[in-house]
Amino acid sequence: MFLEIVTPEAILFSSEVDSLSVPGIEGEFQMLNNHAPIVSVLKEGTIKIHIHSQVNIEFDDLHGKLIADEADDKILTLAINSGTLELNDNKAIILAD
Repeated sequence: MFLEIVTPEAILFSSEVDSLSVPGIEGEFQMLNNHAPIVSVLKEGTIKIHIHSQVNIEFDDLHGKLIADEADDKILTLAINSGTLELNDNKAIILAD
């Protein structure tokens, strides 16, 4: 699926991902390819992005906010205060604070 994470300051992430875990207001949930369409409000917590590899990702362009997990280099994390998620047709857009 394709993921784009946008803040008022910049586009933080824009790439294909294997899966995505987000802190929804009813609890954390995960989305994989071909997930049903969803719109959700996100609460304070951590977005976990599961990528296939870091080959095409330039961390200098991520404004220092996305961090590679120490235990698994295929997981990127991003702390958010709140946000909104929309997933439709294998494209997820997160508007984050």
